[in-house]
Amino acid sequence: MSWFSRITAGLTKSAANVTEGIKQAIGLAAKLDDATLEALEEALIAADTSLPVAQAILKDLQKAKLPDPLTQEALKQVLADLIAARLQPLGKPLDFTASPTVILVAGVNGAGKTTTIGKLAAQWAAEGKDVVVAAADTFRAAAVEQLRVWTDRADASTRKGKVGIVPPAKEGADSASVAYAALEKAKAEKADIVLIDTAGRLANRQDLLAELPKLNRVIQKLDASAPHHTLLVLDATLGQSTLPQVAEFHKQIPLTGLIVTKLDGTAKAGFLLALAAQPNPLPVVAIGVGESLDDLGPFDPQAFAAALVGNAG
Repeated sequence: MSWFSRITAGLTKSAANVTEGIKQAIGLAAKLDDATLEALEEALIAADTSLPVAQAILKDLQKAKLPDPLTQEALKQVLADLIAARLQPLGKPLDFTASPTVILVAGVNGAGKTTTIGKLAAQWAAEGKDVVVAAADTFRAAAVEQLRVWTDRADASTRKGKVGIVPPAKEGADSASVAYAALEKAKAEKADIVLIDTAGRLANRQDLLAELPKLNRVIQKLDASAPHHTLLVLDATLGQSTLPQVAEFHKQIPLTGLIVTKLDGTAKAGFLLALAAQPNPLPVVAIGVGESLDDLGPFDPQAFAAALVGNAG
């Protein structure tokens, strides 16, 4: 299955709202009148785009060149283009210039952080990169074993690159020491990437958030420029309520990007438009649309927009 097909399948719940809105809009009139615009606004809001974003898209739609009579397919295509344009600020790939490239991954409990790290490791290994994973979530008892299962799967999934894991040296070890050991290993083995798993923490727990800068300070003893990327994993089922999470984490550690998971389990995929509308929006470096290793992939604004409006072509 192609990545576009996976995105389309994963966004089925969110697309249902938008496609139904388009169907109703064209059913009311084969032109862009007030009733059509109202139906489309309701559909976009139902997909969790936010009211201001929905209204801005519809203003753009009113300025667009539309066929007369207006068809569902034509409306889908124009909407997809308008949505893709608004999502463009989120589309920026990771830079792997640094060797090793150190990537710290944070997130609240249950966002899918550990699973995501396993999938990222598998994909980068498949590209021929050697990846060292730091099991620095020392708060959750099952975290290290869960990560080991995923890294073993990642390593077994390809013969191109290698995936290794650095667990805590002992029970209750400091998370920063695990990250430090992983970076030491990566440097010694000339690995390409260090992925650091961190403990899930609530955005309103300042004591736990304060541990993240400490972790950064420790690994900077080995590499003053690390971490080169700090990514926050967001649970798409929470929609726009993830926006305060981004702000709180960003206060403690300068985030460089986002990963959005569980898009297949929600009708709120439109919240990425709300993310894109924020001042200085962070790029979305990957999205998750399912459980398998192949269900995490790059964020493509055009493909995402097409899937969101139910445009299979």
